[in-house]
Amino acid sequence: MTTLQHAAPTTAAASSSTRTLLTLAAVAAPLWAAVSLAQAFTRDGFDLTRHPLSMLSTGLLGWLQVANFLVGGALTVAGAIGLRRAMRGAPGGTWTPRLVAVNGLGMMAAGVFSMDPGDGFPVGTPAGIPAEMSWHAVLHMVAGSVSFTALIAACFVLGHHFSRTGDRGRAIASRIVGVVFILGDGWAMSGGQAGSLTLAVGTLTGMLWVSAVAAHLRKAAS
Repeated sequence: MTTLQHAAPTTAAASSSTRTLLTLAAVAAPLWAAVSLAQAFTRDGFDLTRHPLSMLSTGLLGWLQVANFLVGGALTVAGAIGLRRAMRGAPGGTWTPRLVAVNGLGMMAAGVFSMDPGDGFPVGTPAGIPAEMSWHAVLHMVAGSVSFTALIAACFVLGHHFSRTGDRGRAIASRIVGVVFILGDGWAMSGGQAGSLTLAVGTLTGMLWVSAVAAHLRKAAS
């Protein structure tokens, strides 16, 4: 058997593996969003204008959101490997996968270290923000900050990638998503009204955009 005959199946297997990894990236955000929002609209006492989605990790059903963070993060990290393969040699092909991987690892850490109950959720929790944060809530905040920062940066690196590859529409969209994320996160951190809602909008927009890019790259690799 010639070297060429050996290479053809290997190349096909590698391409199939890359498409599989990109599929994982494509489903990561929609799955996480669906599970989170389903809980947000059904769990007693939860108000998305007052409670961040991370607070769903508390209470008797908190394990659902913990699992959601862990699964979503693992899918994102696996998807980052697919992005690295699909974008190898292209502008932004080094840093986009790295930043997406950091985002995924941050999600997993946010699942391991849950935030504290507060502001009436779960039902029976005193109103208002807890006077002190537990150690795991502090680590949750650190993990979330790292994850958010990486995802925002990934959006702008993707903007550079698409600009250099001539895809003006996706270049503009990437930068708009990054700005939306910054504004949503910034409003929430400033204590603005309905800050948890703006944070959710910014976070989900950023996550879903990365999934959309993964789906686009998967289609291009077919």
